[in-house]
Amino acid sequence: MSFLTPEQVALVEEVASLLIARGETIAVAESTTGGLLSAALLRVPGASKYYAGGGVTYTLNSRVALAGMPPDAYANYQGTTPDMLAALAEGMRVRLGATWCIAESGLAGPTPGRSGAPPGRTTMSVAGPVARTAVTETGLADREANMIEFATRTLRFLRDVIREAPAR
Repeated sequence: MSFLTPEQVALVEEVASLLIARGETIAVAESTTGGLLSAALLRVPGASKYYAGGGVTYTLNSRVALAGMPPDAYANYQGTTPDMLAALAEGMRVRLGATWCIAESGLAGPTPGRSGAPPGRTTMSVAGPVARTAVTETGLADREANMIEFATRTLRFLRDVIREAPAR
């Protein structure tokens, strides 16, 4: 029995195949998925060929320590913005020497964020040969359901961005 949904299994197998075929690596900076992205990527045998490392950057201190983000980037912090998350993804990618980095941060719930943003919203950012950031909302306030859905949507987002990138 897998700890991942069938869609997550299919997504991560495709991501792993793409990365291995291209000779590329991935780093992870995740927050509200709580390690699910890394666990999914490490599920595939041979993950050491493409997984460069990562961290659960759940707190501002962890973003500074693990991804090398400048502390002043979080002055008057009211929640993650797309620009902030893109910088986090790029910082972790560079820090770990990876081809790509997927970063995710949002509001799993059940309560709204500091800025009043609703639970069930997350921002996803890919840094690498193609850089892209998107915000998605589940419409749910259930913390666990959001964590699982955020992981699925982030893996789907990563797969789509890698597919679009020209082979090196």
